[in-house]
Amino acid sequence: MTARSPGQQSSPAASDANTLGDGRWETGAGPQRGRRPLRVAGCQFDVGPSIAANLAEILRLLQAAAVQGARVAHFPETALTGYAGADIAATADIDWGELHAATATVCQAARDLRLWVLLGSTHRLSTGVLPHNSVYIINDLGEVIDRYDKRFCTGITEPEPQRDLRHYTPGSHTPVFEIDGYRASVLICYDYRFPELYRDLKRRGGELVFQSFHNARFSREVYEHQNLWREVVPGTMIGHAACNHLWISATNSSTQYSLWPTFFVQPDGQITGRLADHETGVLVSEVDPARPLWDAPGPWRERAWSGELHSGTLVDDPRGRDRTSY
Repeated sequence: MTARSPGQQSSPAASDANTLGDGRWETGAGPQRGRRPLRVAGCQFDVGPSIAANLAEILRLLQAAAVQGARVAHFPETALTGYAGADIAATADIDWGELHAATATVCQAARDLRLWVLLGSTHRLSTGVLPHNSVYIINDLGEVIDRYDKRFCTGITEPEPQRDLRHYTPGSHTPVFEIDGYRASVLICYDYRFPELYRDLKRRGGELVFQSFHNARFSREVYEHQNLWREVVPGTMIGHAACNHLWISATNSSTQYSLWPTFFVQPDGQITGRLADHETGVLVSEVDPARPLWDAPGPWRERAWSGELHSGTLVDDPRGRDRTSY
């Protein structure tokens, strides 16, 4: 049930650096150099409609993560409640009292194991208001210190809400928090289609993104013959990691048929490990600030943020202004 992400890559000699084109090697980030590596456990399991069954799996995986020295355990979207429209028919089916007690049990486990937990769940709002699709950020004292609510819920609203928007209210808050000196944040599933979110996190000083997905419980036909997500999701996450120099943990439910398994990406865009399809497991990956990692857009990223969309120095030349000759 366990996989490890191998340590990868040492920097080339300085004379070799130009063979990679423009960019720079990065070690650490800002004033926090010298930090110890952070071990992240990406956890996947067969998320279902039973809070009690989901809780039992979560507690078992927390133990497994702790045994392997993880500081953080990261779970898929709606791991505790099940995902409305797939695992459960609707959020109205959730027993809120049972959910509250189960969440308290996870918090106690986090405290007992001295483990941070990113817990996919559903957050109840006032009567008559659809809940949030959320990830609770639980520290190693068992305290919920913040919560991320999925901002981009799937579907459309006209002529009537569809898909996620039939079941959930979108959020607007961007949590940025520190784990052992690393600045981290959370995103959920369909958020990955919006690169603006990753650029915003980078501008806020983010280094590590925990992204929880539920791309599961599809038909065998979709899994075997129409599974564009198997390439699109990892490929897109590679792009977000490499363009923004971010570590990304991407977790998914393993319920058949799951379109892709949990994986981890380092800031140069390399996937360092992934789990197997349809198997409960823990992927232990290491955020190592001492490992030199290539940051291709690094020299020009902040200038691009300001709207100066070129590298180097522009010149005002008559042959440059004439765009119809050659």
